[in-house]
Amino acid sequence: MFAWLAANLINIALCLALAAVVFLIVRAMVRDRRAGRSPCGGKCADCAMCGGCHAGAAAPKGTSNSQLS
Repeated sequence: MFAWLAANLINIALCLALAAVVFLIVRAMVRDRRAGRSPCGGKCADCAMCGGCHAGAAAPKGTSNSQLS
């Protein structure tokens, strides 16, 4: 078993580093979501999901936020 670990040490280290990066990205996304921040940039008038991610965002003319749900 130790021979296998020694032979694959680089692969194991790379996988652990990749898993750590993915974990940090997901954690940042969860924290942003809980804080009420959105990754969209906030230009709801140009978005197909207009008003879906921002509760009080202005909807385009002729629609309302309640119609978009």
